Amino acid sequence: MAQAKVSEKPALQRRPQPVKKARGFWSANPIVVLWGTMVGKKIVMAVTGVILVGFVIAHMLGNIKVFIAFETFNAYAAFLRTMGEPLLPYSALLWVARSILVASALLHIVAAVELTIMNRAARQHGYQSRKSSAATFASLTMRWSGVLLAIFIVYHLLHLTVGMVGFKPEQFQHDDVYSNVVNGFSLWYVSAFYILSMAALCLHLDHGVWSMFQTMGLNDARSSAVLRMMSRGIAILVFAGFISVPVAVLAGWVH
Repeated sequence: MAQAKVSEKPALQRRPQPVKKARGFWSANPIVVLWGTMVGKKIVMAVTGVILVGFVIAHMLGNIKVFIAFETFNAYAAFLRTMGEPLLPYSALLWVARSILVASALLHIVAAVELTIMNRAARQHGYQSRKSSAATFASLTMRWSGVLLAIFIVYHLLHLTVGMVGFKPEQFQHDDVYSNVVNGFSLWYVSAFYILSMAALCLHLDHGVWSMFQTMGLNDARSSAVLRMMSRGIAILVFAGFISVPVAVLAGWVH
């Protein structure tokens, strides 16, 4: 008798299971995990935004002291360097504040760049620029106003902080901030670049403060209009306060 053929089924091959790696300190750290999410980056931008906006307003209020008298303005500049003495060394608190501001600015920039990359990757059909009806000119130009502000910060530090650019030899005096401001803004192209940068700051604040309110959960149907007015009001106030100094120098009101 012919033997019936027994159909042989191939043995099922098990897929290799991924090896579970022990979670290290950084991968298990909740702060690092939060940083890796879109929500975490928005929180970082909001927190650093509060620090930077607070500094910008305080810096603007300090700048307009130039309209009182040169003694008052120089005394204010001296206070920034001597605050904390004699408990702390000369300029120690000022450098602490500068370090916090630099760290906040870097975190703000990195979070913004990575958030943009994550938003692009989230779109199935790739990144396409879409102008919604709710978009404003400030929101559409956030990227470019941020780039201009980054360039301006570097120039501003080299200009009025260390005096490496925008001054004639031996014209910059560390102890006479009033004269440095007058001499620095006496060059029309320096003042023009400053005013242009402050316009970029105004646009950046207009949308940035509004986004900060949203991230903090303060925005709702009842408060939306008020918060929009607040963000725009802060932006315009900061812009007017900052540009008043170079305009006054060029006009000869401050000399």
